[in-house]
Amino acid sequence: MPKASDLKRGMVVEVNNEPHVVKNIEVRNPSSRGASTLYKIRFNHLKTKQKRDESLKGEEFLKDVDCERKLLQFSYKDDDGYTFMSLEDYEQFTINASDIEDEQGYLIEGLEGVVCILLDGILVAIELPAAVAMEISETGPSIKGASATARTKPARLPTGLEVQVPEYIETGEIIKINTVTGKFMSRA
Repeated sequence: MPKASDLKRGMVVEVNNEPHVVKNIEVRNPSSRGASTLYKIRFNHLKTKQKRDESLKGEEFLKDVDCERKLLQFSYKDDDGYTFMSLEDYEQFTINASDIEDEQGYLIEGLEGVVCILLDGILVAIELPAAVAMEISETGPSIKGASATARTKPARLPTGLEVQVPEYIETGEIIKINTVTGKFMSRA
């Protein structure tokens, strides 16, 4: 049973005896002494996809949902949604694009290490690896000697995702992006 302070995006917990996935977490530290930290959490119902906002104290416990977690590889995107495949038995699972809006920018063909959450054999949510390596498809020209400064420039990735990168990075380079913060980490 995880505490509210231990929740992470993509976790599946029970809220009012119904399965919900954690979509977003906002931490609020009250300024008065003795007040406990509040966690404003956005949940999505796994079956109805209905959104629910809850404010919880860090010590409050939530009940785990009994669901299967499987390590899958992203295969392809089509009109039906995003399809993932198990490398063990080659079984395929598809999820609607609207169910993984926040994760779409990090999904490139062949991406391994995606944890998929299955409820009664149906793919309901995914957890991305901590970092994803992608090639830069478009960015401004590199500036000589820019490594001494901390200035950044926008770079577009093949999925349409845009991240800020240091000025010395060029088009065609492969970089690592943190999937939680959406920020540049390093060259791959």
